[in-house]
Amino acid sequence: MTTTLIVLAHPAQTSFNAAWARATEAACRAEGDDVLWSDLYQLGFDPAERAEHYAADIVTDPYDVLKTQEAASRTGNLPEIVADEIEKLRKADRIVFHFPVWWFAPPAILKGWCERVLTNGGLHDTSNRFDTGQFRGKPVLFCVTTGSKASESAHNGKEGDIQLLLWPMAYTLRYLGFSVLVPRVVHGVHGYHKGVAKEDLETRLQHEIDRHRETIARFEILPKIEFNADNDFDSAGTLDPGAPSHSHFIRHTP
Repeated sequence: MTTTLIVLAHPAQTSFNAAWARATEAACRAEGDDVLWSDLYQLGFDPAERAEHYAADIVTDPYDVLKTQEAASRTGNLPEIVADEIEKLRKADRIVFHFPVWWFAPPAILKGWCERVLTNGGLHDTSNRFDTGQFRGKPVLFCVTTGSKASESAHNGKEGDIQLLLWPMAYTLRYLGFSVLVPRVVHGVHGYHKGVAKEDLETRLQHEIDRHRETIARFEILPKIEFNADNDFDSAGTLDPGAPSHSHFIRHTP
């Protein structure tokens, strides 16, 4: 039996993002999955990492985020909400993230979730990252909305290439070994549509909900984002001349 973790990062339960996440749950249960939830706003998740989250005898002096996380991880003294999220990550066979793109990036609560939950010394260290990450092979799917039109979010669009905007979040999970699937993106999702435009949006959103069960059923064969392997880099961490470039973020000199 597959266990799916759904991570929702939207403050409104009436949003399409929340409805889409519930559709993920329904589709997974139809497949016979167990489903775990991390609704970050409903959890009241604090995205700001700071010393006050830890017992005084765990915090380094001066305060060092990485060293404090490492000490807390290895002594079993992580904040309860962080430990709970880590347990869900370990239990899950796959993870589906649902979130909007705000100001050209995922919401702050999701970025903060990464900073606090993906703990140094617990979920990664210098010997366990990228190709040797603890979660290697575990698949992740982003289900994302934008307020911009598809044309505006294309590689030549004025809002910027959505695939590049999502790459840092994808690479964060790649760092831990996850396999990241090509994101599902629904564009033009905002509350300012009127008349026919609003009707068209509602039709599009319902179509996405209706076909989502098919997406989940095909999860194992959905395309993956290509990343460079560890052996594509030299000892200095520079891309080898003969290695492929899969992203503008890691590329050869023009």
